[in-house]
Amino acid sequence: MATEKQRAAAKRNVRKAQSAARGKQTLKNLPDETRSALGKEAAAVRRGDSPTRKELEADARRLNIEGRSKMGKDELKQAVARAKS
Repeated sequence: MATEKQRAAAKRNVRKAQSAARGKQTLKNLPDETRSALGKEAAAVRRGDSPTRKELEADARRLNIEGRSKMGKDELKQAVARAKS
């Protein structure tokens, strides 16, 4: 059987964990404009109008672009476009 002190500590730990989990829900906390832009980008990828990050990284690897693993999707797009032209 747990003591009163142990139950209180367990409740504190649960509340802390729940609070941390709420803080990590970053998409929900983004501005509407940013969330909308992310949705439009995802829709373009699904339609096939825009390449996925994986596809961009494969192109960058084939083109021997330095620092590709540290680049974001937009940076990869620009680097691949520069390397191809």
